[in-house]
Amino acid sequence: MINRETIDKIMETARIEEVVGDFVHLKKRGTSLIGNCPFHGEKTPSFHVSVTKGIYKCFGCGKGGDSVRFIMDHEKYSYPEALKFLANKYNIEVEETELSPQDTEAQNAKESLYIVSQYASAFFVKQLWDTDEGRSIGLSYFKERGFREDILKKFEVGYSPDVWEALTSSATNAGHKLEFLEQTGLSIKNDKGKIYDRFRGRVMFPIHNFTGRVIGFGGRTLKTDKNVPKYVNSPESDIYHKSNVLYGLFHAKKAIRDLDNCYLAEGYADVLSVHQAGVENVVASSGTSLTTEQIKLIGRFTQNVTILFDGDAAGIKASLRGLDMILEEGLNVKIVSFPDGHDPDSYMHHVGAGAFKIYIENNRKDFILYKANVLLKEAGNDPIKRAGIIRDIVESIAKIPDPIKASVFIRECSSLLEIEERILLTELNKMRSTKSKKTFESNNRSAGSHSNFSGNPAFSGGPPEPLGPPDDLWDDNAGPSGFGEPVAEKDEVQEKEIIRLLLAYGHELVNWDKIDDMYIGSFVMQNLADVEFEDPICKQIIDYYKQEIDNGRLPTANHFIKHQDHAIADLAITLSTSPYALSENWLNKHLIYVKDESMNLKATILGGIFHLKKKKVDKILGNLLKEIKEEKDNDNQMILMQRYGVIKGVEREISKFLGSVIVK
Repeated sequence: MINRETIDKIMETARIEEVVGDFVHLKKRGTSLIGNCPFHGEKTPSFHVSVTKGIYKCFGCGKGGDSVRFIMDHEKYSYPEALKFLANKYNIEVEETELSPQDTEAQNAKESLYIVSQYASAFFVKQLWDTDEGRSIGLSYFKERGFREDILKKFEVGYSPDVWEALTSSATNAGHKLEFLEQTGLSIKNDKGKIYDRFRGRVMFPIHNFTGRVIGFGGRTLKTDKNVPKYVNSPESDIYHKSNVLYGLFHAKKAIRDLDNCYLAEGYADVLSVHQAGVENVVASSGTSLTTEQIKLIGRFTQNVTILFDGDAAGIKASLRGLDMILEEGLNVKIVSFPDGHDPDSYMHHVGAGAFKIYIENNRKDFILYKANVLLKEAGNDPIKRAGIIRDIVESIAKIPDPIKASVFIRECSSLLEIEERILLTELNKMRSTKSKKTFESNNRSAGSHSNFSGNPAFSGGPPEPLGPPDDLWDDNAGPSGFGEPVAEKDEVQEKEIIRLLLAYGHELVNWDKIDDMYIGSFVMQNLADVEFEDPICKQIIDYYKQEIDNGRLPTANHFIKHQDHAIADLAITLSTSPYALSENWLNKHLIYVKDESMNLKATILGGIFHLKKKKVDKILGNLLKEIKEEKDNDNQMILMQRYGVIKGVEREISKFLGSVIVK
């Protein structure tokens, strides 16, 4: 178990913008940083990072927390694993107390897969550089292809001996369990119970996850036997899901973010070659067809993708069909194709690093226009084929979510295809209409199977998009939470508002009515001593707040944000952040000055207190009226009416402050 001092040091050192920034491309927006949420698919950023508060919050899926919570959610780590990850990032030595065998086993089950994968990677590297077989077969293969040693070492390329049990024997002798070797796919057990290595006689490309840990391998055979598969890849495991992984992303993510562009190649060697040419913002789809998850992974760093195609015409045509999904995710797609017979790897070694870099920078073409040119060239003058190509191109344009981009491509394709823009637009609208109808019918069927509103179109297409203020009047600075929330029948909204005020201003001093040396937190607690909170989470926070004040301590927002109870932490994060705040455009463009709530804390704090009290008083009055109507005894009824009058007077005083009108 990690001791308290180490945990405190990690929490103090870890900076939320640095931790999240390793995984999400963040842009400054007011006093916040925003980006596309890594926890759910989205095209419009709703993921906010508050540097001053040290927290993140997604207003799309609701996830939020601090640096440790982010690593836990993103990497699916346990709390100790996330702490160790951050400690490693900031070079903090982790001091631990001894765990029980049960705790150690539970904590290390997944960690063991990482450890055995790292052992295998080191084993393959050692075989490549330090053995006769590795140098004469593996290393000579790379050198013959023109790869520099620094590139091979950067990507930890290795070699697997052409022996049945080389890795398995070495790993088990070093104390690693066979079950973990099997779970990662490094070792295989046949029907007779015989254990052998999956990778034999191959050059090895370790696959790293987002954080640089080895999670799988790709192995290329050096044999010419056609019965031997050219590549063998690690199977799926608890740590390796190939559809969610991009080869080289760990080495490329900084360059992708800095250059705002990602080159997408096909194979492992392509990535190494492009790196050797001095272009580091390159990844490959890790031996699989491109998946939506991989596209979303790129979209977290940049909206610009450049595909590096092989020169094979048949391969290009086949690949074009699968790239429309990149457009659907809202990314901008360009294409670079190489002369016939060349892929990025061979072309780099053919022309040299400098010429290669110049070539890919000067030969990028928009995907839609490139696709149109390739297909038109194939169709020639055949009118039937040309008509089919036109529909194919318009189908691709229909997948672009941005209507402005789509209209630009329609105009350019009109000239290229020699067809009227009006006709292309008509075809585009037909396709979009058909797609919308299918979506509507699908949602209608789904709604019909889950609710009683299937016959009402208003309920069949899902909730409508929320209406918000104009873009030029609002931005994403931190501010009051709950903006635009529906009014609740319960007291929950007012109770949460009190919690928000305590988190935001509880540590500040009261500066009104000649009150000295009193914190706003204590002032609020005193004035709500007679109020019982109903929401269970709010009640826990209030009870703890009272207890701490009684003990001479004033809780801070950070205490609740980092609370071990996730429900308390989630509420504190939600109330401490907001997607909305008043933009400077009110003043700069419209010359309208709007006061911030912190400029008149008396009104803000008393407003929160009295709104909650009014809600409680209204409930008391309602209950009293009900009792008066049900009471049969005249004397008891008179007592209740007198009490009603007293409470009504309290309500009148509260409403006077709030500016409400009471109907007498």
